[in-house]
Amino acid sequence: MRRDVRILLVGDEGVGKSTIVTSLIKESFVSQVQHIVPEVTIPPEVTPENVTTYIVDSGCDSDDKQHLESEIRKAHVICVVYSIENVNSFDRIPTYWLPYFRQLGVNVPVILIGNKIDLRGGEVTNEALEDEIIPIMNEFKEVEACVECSAKMSLNVSEVFYFAQKAVLHPTAPLYDSRDHVLKSACVNALKRIFKLCDKNKDGLLDSAELNDFQSKCFDAPLQTQELEGIKEMVQRHGPGMVIDDGLTEAGFLYLNTIFIQGGRLETTWTILRSFGYGEDLKLVESFLSPKFDVPYDCSVELSHLGYQFFTDIFMMFDKDRDGSLNSTELNDLFSTSPGNPWTAQKFSDTTVSDETSAVTLQGWLAQWSMTTLLDHKTALEYLAYLGYPGDSTTSALQVTKSRKVDRKKGKSSRNVFLTFVCGAAGSGKTSLLRNFAGKSYLDTYHPTKKPISVVNSVDIDGCEKYLVLQEFGSSLEPETLRNSKKTDLADVIVYVHDSSDTNSFSYISNLRQQYNLDHIPTLFVATKSDLDLAQQRHEVQPDVYCRRLGLQVPVAVSVKKNQMADVFHVICGIAIRPTSAIPGGGERGLTATTRFRTFMAVFIGGVSAGLFVRALWRQDGRIGSLGQWLRRLFTGR
Repeated sequence: MRRDVRILLVGDEGVGKSTIVTSLIKESFVSQVQHIVPEVTIPPEVTPENVTTYIVDSGCDSDDKQHLESEIRKAHVICVVYSIENVNSFDRIPTYWLPYFRQLGVNVPVILIGNKIDLRGGEVTNEALEDEIIPIMNEFKEVEACVECSAKMSLNVSEVFYFAQKAVLHPTAPLYDSRDHVLKSACVNALKRIFKLCDKNKDGLLDSAELNDFQSKCFDAPLQTQELEGIKEMVQRHGPGMVIDDGLTEAGFLYLNTIFIQGGRLETTWTILRSFGYGEDLKLVESFLSPKFDVPYDCSVELSHLGYQFFTDIFMMFDKDRDGSLNSTELNDLFSTSPGNPWTAQKFSDTTVSDETSAVTLQGWLAQWSMTTLLDHKTALEYLAYLGYPGDSTTSALQVTKSRKVDRKKGKSSRNVFLTFVCGAAGSGKTSLLRNFAGKSYLDTYHPTKKPISVVNSVDIDGCEKYLVLQEFGSSLEPETLRNSKKTDLADVIVYVHDSSDTNSFSYISNLRQQYNLDHIPTLFVATKSDLDLAQQRHEVQPDVYCRRLGLQVPVAVSVKKNQMADVFHVICGIAIRPTSAIPGGGERGLTATTRFRTFMAVFIGGVSAGLFVRALWRQDGRIGSLGQWLRRLFTGR
């Protein structure tokens, strides 16, 4: 909401603009005032809405015109003052002042101020005012209200500025069509979304408990029983379909807000809208959808226990048939308060666990959100807001993990969601491996991967549920990904896949490793299509020897077609948790050169003779051809 309001008073000569401003400040009538009163600043603590208010007086002489136009363009609201004793000053409002504002391209709220009601002969109330004003309001939608006052009697003077302030902070135009006397479509859509979010049991009604929760969220106080019943009775009198089984329907909720607006209580509807994240344009504001959430480099983002609880609750809420899965209709209902399913482009639900009808299970639902949070936490934050996360801030649904480098240094990761890159030649079986992990059936037909694919599932490790995300990029995008250190630093494990029946398959991943510096990433080799005859690889050494030279376990042989998976996904997850043993060349490659140097010096200072120490270790490592090469390997890992 705006934190300041600039009010401009305009009108014909002698209508009392300056006197109204002076009467507000002095709280009494001053007979002799300046031609134009200097700008007045009212601090926020003395205004009902707690905003800084600037009141600007103006003249209407030709000498004042340039200044007047400048002030009109700066104003947030314009008060056009007329004198009730001067009919011409009133007639010039629709013929001169309002067209003048439009001519200047100004579109701000306008309040009409009828001054000098003390001259009406003792009658403060003007019964004919509505008939006089309605034609003007019908022609000029920017006119929000008309207030009559007396600067001399200090009558309704503060109300003038209250209504002016209110027209800026709680404007009518975005919510209500004053000509047709109906809520505008953007307002209707926003209120319908709020109704759906408040309807916790999804029965299409707001019962007493739900109405009280709504009241507490928006106004920090529950409704008394008598107030609650009074609201229902008032709405029910409007017509059938407003209240059903003692619950407020969507139509009744919309009607209630229409009453608020028509009764001049726009602040009530605006408070409701702002409590649910809406801005002046009736769109969800950026700070609501994307609150500040810093993620240090080399760290990742996961759902907190509050996040998992929210997504579990919302799953159960929309599983109307209680079959343990969400079908397409239930998913559409669930995402009806958002722009839509965020995973449509990913061919959801192929990316996670679903039942035989492709309806997503709770396991798959939580896994999918775990993957989304890991790969794109900003989307996760947005959808937490769209779906009605109940916390004060959606950031409480997320948590930042420790740095991967810190985890690798310790030799064990405490994180719950891991990212694995799956690389290999075209046709080596990467996609089949991913489909098996997501619980999908094997496809005999080969379809080359043209864009990145990500799948996710949970893996049970020693009684603890972890989530593993597998990503395949396709042969055309794989090099681009692997040469980007910002992307590869996000990987917890890299899996090199080769077709054990294809003689050329292993050479591809060997060349890949030589071309890109990926040896700091925990690594696993997987040999697919083990149901076919084993082919001699056209490579200087066979895969098992190659892995042993790197200090890694030999390739895990799997057959996706026969569903003989050798527990490979548990192996991958185990490596992610304890990464040091799977770093090519040994665990010291996962350490920095500084750490290796400190380790070396610690042993040296500990009293071991440097000569004996180097000679002994040099002899142990028969692969090192010289002392210089050994030292370089010790400090650089190469």
